[in-house]
Amino acid sequence: MALGFAKGRDLKIDNQMERISRTNDMTSQLQKFDKRSARDMLVGAGLRPTRQRLSLAELLFAKGDRHVSAERLHEEAEKVNVSVSLATVYNTLHQFTEAGLLREVAVEGTKTYFDTNVSDHYHFYMEEEGKVVDIPGGLHVSELPEVPDDMEITRVDVVVRLRQKQN
Repeated sequence: MALGFAKGRDLKIDNQMERISRTNDMTSQLQKFDKRSARDMLVGAGLRPTRQRLSLAELLFAKGDRHVSAERLHEEAEKVNVSVSLATVYNTLHQFTEAGLLREVAVEGTKTYFDTNVSDHYHFYMEEEGKVVDIPGGLHVSELPEVPDDMEITRVDVVVRLRQKQN
């Protein structure tokens, strides 16, 4: 699968190898992710491990790689009696993103998901389900546009929108 741009240089991104190397170390940690793991992760990212951050981190990362909206995480917190407002969930998700613990995936103007897998990879968005999933395997992105001399490309986001075929 390739995406082309009118002008630019060729940039090959093989997300499979990067994802494997970045997640191999975390696999064993995720299997036993708890408050202590959450505390270590937050401190390592330069965030103060407050009660609410610890609880939300445990909910987010104990289940491995996933895509979650603020509303969904808020519902999960309520189900396990974590007292936290929706505004605090939003703020915490944005703080985790700024610290490099999450990746923000914007699928529509106001609809954003947060991905626990921060490696370079791409997404399918299932329109009817409102669900984000990783595109399996690698994806080749070519001919990115030229950027100004004082700028650099930091990330390429690809969200492929899917729906059931119309008869």
